[in-house]
Amino acid sequence: MRSNICPSYSAVAGILLVLSFGSAYSADRKPVDTQADLPRFSYPVSGKVETLLDADQATFAAFAAPVEADIDSVLRDYDIRDHAALRDLLQAKLNLQIISGTADGKTLEQLHQLRALEDKPSARLIAHLDQEAFIKARMAAPQSSGASEACPEGFEAAYKGAVDPLPWETVGTDLKGLKGFMGVASHNFFEGFAVSNLQASVDQNHALDLPGAEALIRARAAIQVMVGCHAPLVAVLTTYVEQHNVTKPDIWQARAAVLPDAGVLTPVKVAIWDSGIDTSLFPGRLLVDPKPGHDDPDGIAFDVRNKHTHGSLIPLTPEQQAEYPSQVADMQGFSDVANDIESDAAAAAKKKLAAMSPEEVKHFSDEGDFFVSYAHGTHVTGIAAEGNPAIRLAYARMTFDTSHPHSPPTDRLITDLGKSYAEDVRWFKKHRIRVVNMSWWNWPAAYEKDLADNGIGKDAEERKKLARHYFDIEKRALYMAIKGAPDILFVTIAGNSDHDNAFQE
Repeated sequence: MRSNICPSYSAVAGILLVLSFGSAYSADRKPVDTQADLPRFSYPVSGKVETLLDADQATFAAFAAPVEADIDSVLRDYDIRDHAALRDLLQAKLNLQIISGTADGKTLEQLHQLRALEDKPSARLIAHLDQEAFIKARMAAPQSSGASEACPEGFEAAYKGAVDPLPWETVGTDLKGLKGFMGVASHNFFEGFAVSNLQASVDQNHALDLPGAEALIRARAAIQVMVGCHAPLVAVLTTYVEQHNVTKPDIWQARAAVLPDAGVLTPVKVAIWDSGIDTSLFPGRLLVDPKPGHDDPDGIAFDVRNKHTHGSLIPLTPEQQAEYPSQVADMQGFSDVANDIESDAAAAAKKKLAAMSPEEVKHFSDEGDFFVSYAHGTHVTGIAAEGNPAIRLAYARMTFDTSHPHSPPTDRLITDLGKSYAEDVRWFKKHRIRVVNMSWWNWPAAYEKDLADNGIGKDAEERKKLARHYFDIEKRALYMAIKGAPDILFVTIAGNSDHDNAFQE
C-alpha cells in the first residue's frame, strides 16, 4: 500500500539520507529494485542464541562489528529504492550504536533520517522516540554513558517531552498499542522469541544471515531500552493516554453495510482460500454441492504435503483439542493487549507471559503459530460474511506448515503446491465462485529461511539461488491458475508488514 506522502517530501528524505553518508556514496551504485538484488552475508554463531544475546559487551561487539561493516558497504554500494529496506538497515545501525554506547551525536542524526523514511504519518512522528530519549539522556549524563543495562537518568523527562506535544488524532491508536505491548515486554519475552526465530539456523549452519543478525541485535537493543527503561516508558505512555483518551461514539454500526435478511437476494458464491473454515459458525450460508465427487460438498482441501484430503479444518490431535480453549483465550487476550483494552483476558495474558521463562516463551510462540493458523481462515470468513445473508461460502483449505523448523522445500513439494493451486482454481470455476479471498503470502526470503533452518545450501548465496528456483515454480503456478479464471475476483493480502509487495516479491 502506498501512503499519501507527497513525492517531493519522499525525494528530499532520500537525498538527505544519501548525503548523510557523504562522498563514500559512489555515483555508480548498483540499483536495487527487489529484495533479491541485495547481497547475502553470513556471521559465525555457535551454541545457544541466548548466550550471545546476553553476552558481555566485548563478546557481542566482536559479533556485531562485521554486521555493521556489511551494512555500511550495502548503503555505500547499492542504490536501494525501497524505504522499508533502508529502514531495516538503518535501524540495525541505530540499534548497534545504542548497544555500544558510542557516537551518540551521529546516532541522533541517523535516527532523524530514519524517521524521515517512514511512510505513515503516525510513524513519522513516533518512530524511535524511546531510543531518541535514551540517547539524549545518556549524552546528558556522561558519567553513565556507554553500554549499560541501566536506564540513564533523565530518560523519563526526555521521553515525556517528546510524547506530550504529539497530536492524539494522529498517534493515539499507535501509542495505545505501544502502551499495551509494554505490558508484556520483558527480557524473557524478547529472548524467547529470538530463540524461536533463530536457533534452528544456528544449530544447522553455526551462523546467522543478515536478517537473523539484525533480529538478534534488535532483541538486545529492545532489552536495553524497553526493558531497562520499562517503568518510565509505561508511566509516560499511561499519562498521555489517560489525558487524551475519551470514549467515542461507535460510528461503525451506522456505516456497516448490512443486507436485509428478508426478501429476494441473489446468492453470491465466495471462497475463502485459507486454512479452512469452522462451518458450524455459518449455518444457512454455505455453498453445498449435492454431487461433490471426490471433493467435499462445501469445499476442497489439501494437506501439508499438498496432497488432496478432506475436511473443512485441519484435524486436531487430542492434545491440541485439550489446549484449544486456552489458546482461544490467549488470542483474545493478546488482541486486547495490542489494542490497550483493559479486559480480564488481557490481564490473564499479561500475567501468563510475565511468569514464563525464555524456554516457555519459545514454546508458547511455537504453539501459537499453529493455533493462529488454525483459526485464521475462520477469522477472515467472519469478516467476509458479516452483514451478508446472501453469501454462499466455500473453502479451499490449505494446510500451512507451522512446524519448527518448517519442512525443507523440494522440487516435488513445490511442484505439488503448484498443482494444488491449479486444482483449487478449477474447483472455483466449476462451482462458479465469484470472489476468492486470499489472506496469505510467500516470498523468496521465506524459502531462504526454510533452507537455512534445515541446513541446506553451503552458504547464504547458494540458498538465495535455491530459494529463487522454488519461488519461481510456485509463482508461475499461481499466476497461471489465476490467469485462467478472468471472471473471478481474487482478493489478495497487502500491507500487513509495512513493506512494499513488489520489492519483497
